[in-house]
Amino acid sequence: MSMTRRLLELRTTIADALRLPTPVYAHCDIPCGIYDPHEAQISALTVLRMTQLIAELPKPGASAKPEELEAAQAKLARYTTVKELHAERVKAELRILWGDYFTADHVKQFPTLHESFWKAMKAASKARQSTLGADAQELLGQVHAIAEIFWKTKGAATKKVPSLQKSGGEIVYPA
Repeated sequence: MSMTRRLLELRTTIADALRLPTPVYAHCDIPCGIYDPHEAQISALTVLRMTQLIAELPKPGASAKPEELEAAQAKLARYTTVKELHAERVKAELRILWGDYFTADHVKQFPTLHESFWKAMKAASKARQSTLGADAQELLGQVHAIAEIFWKTKGAATKKVPSLQKSGGEIVYPA
């Protein structure tokens, strides 16, 4: 191997070592057969909790000090960021279930399945854009409806149990 070729390979190796890896996002396209609506429910509860925290934020008065205004703005920004992130997580988890788990046979068994997912995706978008508790509750309800259908496709009855989270709300589990 020529010296020029070795130097080119060395340069490429060094460049590859210094380059940051490109993130890859996927569930399991094998398919692995491991699906669960739990993460979507937890994310919906997080949206609900962030909405509650935003509503509880004290509004600084006209005489508030600059550092008080800054602290309030920072909290609002953090709560909003987390709320939006988790609303997007709900959508991602639902897309996995909708696209990878549910089949045409499931749609025959549950004719409103596509509409349920459409409503849930719309509710996630609305909850992401909104700070109204009712929008977050609607999202949680839509996710619960899909969780109930999911477990029924596996032959399991479902039960709602208190989430025991600060947001309140419930989680659908197989019975």
